[in-house]
Amino acid sequence: MLVAAERTVTRPANSDRGVRDWVLSQALNVERHLAALRPFSVDEFGDPATGPSRGHVEAANALISTLRRPLRTASAQVRDAAETALAQPDRAAMTELLHQKSRAQDFVRMVEQVWDFYLELFGQRQSAFAPWLVACDRIALDCYQYAYLGVGVAKPIPAPPPFSYLRTGFSPATFRRGVRLSKIGRQLNPFPLIQLPYHRMVNPWTLGAVLHEVSHNLQNDLGLQRVIPVGVARRLLADGLPKSVASTWTRWNRETFADMSGLLLGGPAFVGSLFDVIGRNRGQALRYSPGGVHPTPYLRAKLSVELLRRMGFTEDSRRYDRLWRTMYPDTRGSSMPEALLRTADRAVPLVVDTMCHTRYPSLGNRTLAAVLRFEHKEQAMIEEAAGRLARGVDPGVVPERFLIGAVRLALDRRLAGPDVLTRNFFGELGRRSR
Repeated sequence: MLVAAERTVTRPANSDRGVRDWVLSQALNVERHLAALRPFSVDEFGDPATGPSRGHVEAANALISTLRRPLRTASAQVRDAAETALAQPDRAAMTELLHQKSRAQDFVRMVEQVWDFYLELFGQRQSAFAPWLVACDRIALDCYQYAYLGVGVAKPIPAPPPFSYLRTGFSPATFRRGVRLSKIGRQLNPFPLIQLPYHRMVNPWTLGAVLHEVSHNLQNDLGLQRVIPVGVARRLLADGLPKSVASTWTRWNRETFADMSGLLLGGPAFVGSLFDVIGRNRGQALRYSPGGVHPTPYLRAKLSVELLRRMGFTEDSRRYDRLWRTMYPDTRGSSMPEALLRTADRAVPLVVDTMCHTRYPSLGNRTLAAVLRFEHKEQAMIEEAAGRLARGVDPGVVPERFLIGAVRLALDRRLAGPDVLTRNFFGELGRRSR
């Protein structure tokens, strides 16, 4: 229930009623705005099994509470100005009231922008899409748990974990913890957000995107956001590659890392999901974007093919390489700089080795490939889970992140129809959230 703090005001008997009523309503309106922009409660967003966690709600409330403090002060100042104007409704008093009212409204808009954002974000967990979103939360949490168990040094535990939400559009996206986010008025984002398009959700075999977006956050939370680009630049320059080439691969480091980490988290099927995205017409696949953060698709595929080979999945590496060469048998018409294209066969193994097979102090002097270990036994789990998902039986103790590869394998091998696989995929992840 909305309760506004109203105070008794002594009203001059001869005051104009219209002025008095308007003056009082200005203070009342701001006070009610303040009361309306209240903290959220955990139990107001539907089923607790699919709603936002206590940690997510508390993090949002902490930000809202911080922003409400100046609004509370501004509200009191409007009330004081209203009392003064009511007692002496002259030009100076009314001018001060209007000034304080406008100032308070600026604070209202600031708080309301943040409050509305989380209301919409958490409100999706009351919709029919809630089971899909909590399934993606479970996958993201599994990725984090696996990564933090794999590092060789104790690290502060990041909280809350990533939170998934649905948005129309073509591309998934993420907003990292601690970055200033325009959606919340340039305030610091309190937890990772993973934005997923509807078309990915209805085709869960394309949800390698979750592994990619989670990996953007892991690069920061694992302390690799600076050492990776520095390492790539130094490695390429040490091998004699041109500065322009080293600069380009360094600029691409975040998207490249997300691909490499996503592959280590999900296995060979992740590459198929990536190819769904970067397999475009020749013009798009061969187009170089100066200043762009994504590797040119033609080169981006080669990174995953190389990492598959280094992981010991030789046949999968060859299969994806043949597929890519079938789609793009040559580079005619490419806008890639000549030096970048000419040195690609040298640069790709160096980039992969730097990111995945170099020891880093923040990982406890381990390599990323050792932290996110994926070997043939993990692939065997995925293949067995694919059959179980297709039959609609319990896939067992397989980690949540492996279910993406399982549903993709089941689709590729036509073990069941897409509707059955989609239902079983989300059904299993939904069961685990309870």
